[in-house]
Amino acid sequence: MLHLPIADTYTSAWALLLLGFTVGVLGGFFGIGGAFMVTPALNIFGFPMAYAVGTDIAHIFGKSIVSTFKHAVLRHVCWIYGIVIGLTGMIGVSLGKQLIMYLERIGQVGPVVRLVYILLLVSIGSYMVWEYLRWSRNRDRQDAACHREETSRLAVFFQRLRLWPMIPSPLTGIRMSFWVLVALGVFTGWVSGFLGVGGGFVRVPMMVYLLGFPTVVAVGTDLFAIVISNSWGAYTYATAGRVELMAACVMLLGAAVGAQLGALATAFVQGMRIRLLFAVTVLLAAVGVILKQYNLSLAAGVLMLGSATALTAIVLALFISGYLARRRVLAAARAAMVPETAGESAGR
Repeated sequence: MLHLPIADTYTSAWALLLLGFTVGVLGGFFGIGGAFMVTPALNIFGFPMAYAVGTDIAHIFGKSIVSTFKHAVLRHVCWIYGIVIGLTGMIGVSLGKQLIMYLERIGQVGPVVRLVYILLLVSIGSYMVWEYLRWSRNRDRQDAACHREETSRLAVFFQRLRLWPMIPSPLTGIRMSFWVLVALGVFTGWVSGFLGVGGGFVRVPMMVYLLGFPTVVAVGTDLFAIVISNSWGAYTYATAGRVELMAACVMLLGAAVGAQLGALATAFVQGMRIRLLFAVTVLLAAVGVILKQYNLSLAAGVLMLGSATALTAIVLALFISGYLARRRVLAAARAAMVPETAGESAGR
């Protein structure tokens, strides 16, 4: 058992390491900090809620740097949008942190944070499952579009909204009002500061459905925005004495490896299937928080770690199968070129 002096609690170092690795894989794959699983899990492991929030924000900051670098190599990051959303997100983080401190003073932080978690997770997860099922039913449209992702009506509306200044995204060809990005940044920053998350489980769906980003670009851009906004969040919680640095470092060891694997996996999986796995992850986290709300801490802990491990295995399996399939295609293409090259040489 590992003694954590700041939070004054004991927990398993192996559990923290496994949690960091699995959330690193899922975070790199989905473009999220993964804290909608980590903050409740830390609370289940014995962390007071305010310490769980602060420690996870610090852990997210370090892990997101690794994930952003890998997505930048894959050209999945829209830098200008990430900067605007990340900087304005700092305002929201401060507002969320102030509310957490107030709820802690009146002794209501745990129940209120868990209730907000449940409402957000169930709403987002249910909508994304519905949207995937609607997409998957129309096989003809899938074949005709070669599995291209659809642009939602809300995204079309916001893209046509002409509130100057307008900011172009060279990576996606989208032009969006600066004020839409500010509103998105402040709201998701507040979610981050209040729930102790990177905000990605809200920000990624909003980038997809409100901005019209392809899923992989939403993933990479969100991770970059998390680096900016959570640098401030980690600082404010640390100065308030709510960051258990030792626990954050142990989780970061596992996350540093997992985040790179998760980011690489996005190059081999279709965007709509990333959304489906994202929705399943969110709904499982909601069930875990509900169990904790009814004092079923052991069941909630088993569900959190078990579901994170299972989803990590699925992501890694998709990565390996996609990588091998691409190698077979390249090998077949090279083999087809060899006879042609040999024939040209014989002709000479």
